[in-house]
Amino acid sequence: MALFPAANEIGIATLVDRFYDKVRADAELGPVFDTAIHDWTTHKVLLRDFWSSLVLRSGRYKGNPMGVHRALPAFPPSLFHRWLALWRETTREVFDAPVAELFIGTAERVAQGLSLGMGLGRLSLEHPSRVLGPLHIVS
Repeated sequence: MALFPAANEIGIATLVDRFYDKVRADAELGPVFDTAIHDWTTHKVLLRDFWSSLVLRSGRYKGNPMGVHRALPAFPPSLFHRWLALWRETTREVFDAPVAELFIGTAERVAQGLSLGMGLGRLSLEHPSRVLGPLHIVS
């Protein structure tokens, strides 16, 4: 059962905290993110602002995600799929279905834009993580 029936700031904070705790613990994503992020507390606040601006239109985020991601060392497109799989799983834990799908669709557009902008090409959003469901089913 989801914790939040609607998108709100507390739900976004819960989502960001849970999601990035999973990212840090993930064998594939954890090392990549831990190399790039040196202050997780500050980064999570920034990401709460980012998602609040995208979904709630709060206007709090003032950064340049494309510039930040372009400055990172190259990584395989498969990491986008892993990131999206964890995001889908976590949003469905935190929010009721319609709100979770709003966050998922937004994340897919963000990932697609970053992938294209970083010269990695277009992502297939019909990746097995989307079709088969939660991560524990995907091998």
